[in-house]
Amino acid sequence: MNLLDVRNLSIELLTNNKPILAVDKVSLTIKEGEVRGLVGESGSGKSLLAQAIMGVLDEKWHVDADRFHWRGNDLMRLSAEERKSIISNDVAMIFQEPMACLDPTATIGEQLEEAVDQQQFEGFFWKKRQQRKLEAINLLHKVGIKNHIQCLKSYPHQLTEALCQRVMIAMALAKKPLLLIADEPTAAMESTNQGQIFRLLASLNQLKNMSILLISHDLENVTHWTNTITVMYSGQFVEAGTTDQIFKQPFHPYTRALIDSSPTANIHIPTKSRLMTLPGSIPVLQHLPIGCRLGPRCPRAQRECVNSPKAKNHQGHQVSCHFSLKGSY
Repeated sequence: MNLLDVRNLSIELLTNNKPILAVDKVSLTIKEGEVRGLVGESGSGKSLLAQAIMGVLDEKWHVDADRFHWRGNDLMRLSAEERKSIISNDVAMIFQEPMACLDPTATIGEQLEEAVDQQQFEGFFWKKRQQRKLEAINLLHKVGIKNHIQCLKSYPHQLTEALCQRVMIAMALAKKPLLLIADEPTAAMESTNQGQIFRLLASLNQLKNMSILLISHDLENVTHWTNTITVMYSGQFVEAGTTDQIFKQPFHPYTRALIDSSPTANIHIPTKSRLMTLPGSIPVLQHLPIGCRLGPRCPRAQRECVNSPKAKNHQGHQVSCHFSLKGSY
């Protein structure tokens, strides 16, 4: 069963002039117990898409979709407030910079206890206070923080970034979510800490059957932890399929370029050789190309690419490209 089924979701930035289409008809589905990667360069619209799903974008953004189903319920028939209320009960999100998301004026214990749902406790208020503290300690243990006494009385600036990220995951788990959205959860971390966070997320998926949307710009890293992958570029859908399909047999030139820029996929090339890269950089919102937005950088671009390509399905492997690499394999 699909937990989340979003079809043709578009996000416009409302400006004084004409609106800017930041995300252009992107579709995304997540099943129960699935770990899906959402991959693309910085500026691809990954975080914007996640925030639109959570309903936390402000008034300058306009969100529209052909379908927005959560557990089979059509949320597009509800108001934005009702939609946000339903999603916030079942979906939790951890952001890129945990230090910036935690309150610097409150201890970790105060913030974690505030995140715990008080409706699960019974008895007088002093009993609930003790139960809430025990639940906060239990959550810290779940995310691998053993020294809970020191952590609970610390302020965010007194902890390392890796510990703050674990605290953010603990606060997300306090809601017992069905879906956890992890937006670049290991950004700027050392490789050791990255592995610990990814293993923690994998264990939550296996033990709690929690679905996870893992957002990253690093395709190679995501392949070790995901079942399926969706690739985005400049706010447009590029390709989606199983992790093996995407990494071993990509159909889109952009996905191929991401893989070619990975050292693991190029172990055969001589030492100190340059990795393959696409020329140019991702376009800014004020100067988006018409049609396929990869066109100015794409090695296979032709005249037809000034028209937006439609997604094609090849036995569950979807690609949005006029001149895909499917015939090259």
